[in-house]
Amino acid sequence: MAQVAFLDNLLREYLVFRGFSSTLKALDLEQRTERDQHFRAERILEQFTYAVQTYDLHGLRSLWLHLDNNLFTKLDHTYAVAVKKLENSLLKYYLVTAYSNHKSEKISEFFNKMAGELQQQSEWKDWFYFPFCKNAEESPSFALYFTKQWQDTSLLSLRNFLTTVYQCLPQPSFVRAEQEAAHMQRLSEDNVGLRSRLLQAQQELQQQAQQQPVSGSSHNLSGDANTRRRSVYRHQQSLNDILPFDISPPGHIVDDFCIIASEANSVGQASDAQARGLKLLIRNIGSGSSPVLGRKDHAAGSVGDKSTKRRSGSVGRSWI
Repeated sequence: MAQVAFLDNLLREYLVFRGFSSTLKALDLEQRTERDQHFRAERILEQFTYAVQTYDLHGLRSLWLHLDNNLFTKLDHTYAVAVKKLENSLLKYYLVTAYSNHKSEKISEFFNKMAGELQQQSEWKDWFYFPFCKNAEESPSFALYFTKQWQDTSLLSLRNFLTTVYQCLPQPSFVRAEQEAAHMQRLSEDNVGLRSRLLQAQQELQQQAQQQPVSGSSHNLSGDANTRRRSVYRHQQSLNDILPFDISPPGHIVDDFCIIASEANSVGQASDAQARGLKLLIRNIGSGSSPVLGRKDHAAGSVGDKSTKRRSGSVGRSWI
């Protein structure tokens, strides 16, 4: 990639400026032997293998932690089990290699540094017996890990895993420096443009507010008048303020028992008046001077005199 080549030149310039001649020679040597500019899982696998064969536990752990923090932690949580299994296989490969080459001090160093971390894992329960085991390659617990098939399979699985997850590998900050600078420049330009648009919008709002005070005040006056009218109208239509014109309010409170008693008295008076009327009617019938018959005779005698006159008054008025 052109960007990687550009950064290589910057790095070379920095090494020359600092006087790191041996580092510059190593960089030139690795660049000449490099077949391509792309990431290759074989290179990381070679670093792991070199750390195991040189019994460099610190280098092995540092490289794995670097990949774990920058690559493996960004994967989906479903890959956590596979990552942990590959790490344990790499550490077991380190112990088997040290045992095969009779490096018992490296095995003791391994457990002294890693015991606090490994004792909480059930998978490593039998491995704490490994430093004291004689003929471990023949033990049922460890014989599998001394076979070439298991070792090659473990390294191949690690290589395939690194190749698969390389697509998720973020670029180093040194490589992204130029892109980040261009991105920050674009953000600054966008920020300036947005600030100018905001200032222009605020000025337009101020001008509109200065042009509308008169119309706004007249509108407020008319609105206040309408409000007063509505309030007066509501006040006149209130039921609490309306009093009957012809009926004066009672001076005292009348209870229900008084009302019932007065209704009973009025009913009794009406029945007495009706009884007196019937007695009078019977008396008149018995005496031969009926008020109805007398009215009919009087009406027949006065028909000729009052035929042209309109009769006034009410007919059939109650005689009781």
